[in-house]
Amino acid sequence: MKEWKTCNANGVTAITEVVVGFDGIVVASAKAAPDFKVTREQLWKALAKAGPKPTLWTDVDPALPAEKIEVMGPPPSSGTRDAFEELVMQKGCIAAGKDKAFCKHEGAELRQDGPYVEAGENDNPIVSKLEANPQALGVFGFSYLDQNSDRLKGAVIDGIAPEFDRIASGEYPVSRKLYFYIKKAHVSAVPGIQDYATLFLSDGMSGEDGALVDKGLIPLPEADHAAMQAVVANLTEMTGKEDLE
Repeated sequence: MKEWKTCNANGVTAITEVVVGFDGIVVASAKAAPDFKVTREQLWKALAKAGPKPTLWTDVDPALPAEKIEVMGPPPSSGTRDAFEELVMQKGCIAAGKDKAFCKHEGAELRQDGPYVEAGENDNPIVSKLEANPQALGVFGFSYLDQNSDRLKGAVIDGIAPEFDRIASGEYPVSRKLYFYIKKAHVSAVPGIQDYATLFLSDGMSGEDGALVDKGLIPLPEADHAAMQAVVANLTEMTGKEDLE
């Protein structure tokens, strides 16, 4: 909602919000590695800059493996990193009993002393490193896990496995909606904007059997997708009361 407020503060009030589907963020390991089950609170304790800074997973919880904490993931420039900090670190911080305002800012920052390794924007090298070190974990978008299911497997987080249907339903705790926004003032000034949005929301592109599903998009349920098509057709304006979480 902060983006909505920023737009309004700068005189931009006529905005159409479009939900195109879902994505999930996964913590994955090599296919041959032991299964890994963890909570967001445990991940926060393991990886938070402001947390207890353990060395081994057993320092976080004796039920976890007696292995060195090593999680490879994207740098601050990555949207996956932003989502991980919001959906895992912030929520894990709150679950650990910390103040919400603290958790939203410094409490969500990742460690810089070794256990979290910034591995760049290219996920391919991370897979090779995970296969070389079965104790290590990597942070990916679900689509990358799905496309590399012969080499990777996802950790169970808060008791839920990262599966297609569970991400689409919101049951998997590290899932998010994917949005784009249309500034209505640009529609008449820039040819093709509404046509592009219409194409993006077409059945053949982001529908249940659309081309984007093959690229990793988890589509909206049919009724919700039809509702978004109507939003694009009518350029329905945001009210500021939409749920952006």
